[in-house]
Amino acid sequence: MMFRKVLLAVAFISLSSMALATSGTPEEQAACSPDVRKFCKKVPQGSDDNAYLACLENNRDALSIKCLNVLMDHGR
Repeated sequence: MMFRKVLLAVAFISLSSMALATSGTPEEQAACSPDVRKFCKKVPQGSDDNAYLACLENNRDALSIKCLNVLMDHGR
């Protein structure tokens, strides 16, 4: 559950300048924000966190080491 909150916070931070992060560590957000911006541009705003998680997992081979470590730390 925490991972979904982290991913959702990263997605909102990356895709909406008005969004405020309320979950996930700043380190986790910083680790995956560039990858969300790079690989998940086509995920519609307002999508649930599963859409962003699927996007990151679909691009797993190209993710930064930092974001990949966040996924692995959360059992993904």
